[in-house]
Amino acid sequence: MLTEMLPILPPSEKKIASYIIENPQEAITLTAQELGKRSSTSGAAVIRLCKSLDLKGFQDLKFRIAGDLQKTNDQGFRDVEPNEPLPSIIEKMTNNSIQTIRETVELLNTEELQKAVEVLQKANKIHFIGVGASGIIAQDAQQKFLRINKMSYAFSDIHMAATLVANAEENDVVVGISFSGETLEVANVLKLAKQNNITTISLTKYGSSNVTEQADIRLYTSATKEPTFRSGATSSRIAQLQVIDILFMCVASMQYDQTVKHIDTTREAIDFLTNNGKRK
Repeated sequence: MLTEMLPILPPSEKKIASYIIENPQEAITLTAQELGKRSSTSGAAVIRLCKSLDLKGFQDLKFRIAGDLQKTNDQGFRDVEPNEPLPSIIEKMTNNSIQTIRETVELLNTEELQKAVEVLQKANKIHFIGVGASGIIAQDAQQKFLRINKMSYAFSDIHMAATLVANAEENDVVVGISFSGETLEVANVLKLAKQNNITTISLTKYGSSNVTEQADIRLYTSATKEPTFRSGATSSRIAQLQVIDILFMCVASMQYDQTVKHIDTTREAIDFLTNNGKRK
């Protein structure tokens, strides 16, 4: 979190973040005032840093630092090399995916997640908005929620998405998906939704961005920068799918009996299609 946010933090908070990154073991033994003094800032700046990181306070920050220090098997994200053997690629991709999932779990704020689940469960219609690789995540979310009878939309055409959102009702929800958080089209659709008093949810990598600024509820995925093959959106896709699955399962759990009924009904419908129009 600190490494990802470092370039965009104000000068005083950047000093504190840098000090923590270089001296994590020492940082967890200090008070806010002591940390401010060691980093040539102030205790107030330490508290501001915690707010910038969306943390509950300095103790929450120290708790997360201590947790990171206990990790012994973190190999980091590893890129594929030219002409690399297949077993090595398999191992790297598997480790990258596992690390992404673990980091995303650490970044999920359960209070924000609970808010998102509640508004999705009550929503008349859910509009999933994503461009490029994030558009594929939006389509995955749509098919999941449709299976439990939640009217959902996911347009690859951003103009069509804007048209639909412009006509949305107050009990609808718009979910903006963007790994970078800087996809202008997604940010603008969320802004349009807010102007129409529609609840907005963002799903981005950790940190403030144009997309999160337009969201009422903010959900984050792993912020770790991907290696050279970022264009494949490999790790970010895994993280986004994980959060969508968590949202789906939480909503499904809240309406368990209805969910089982809808899942059975949709399964029977698919079976009907694949059995030449005959019911089992």
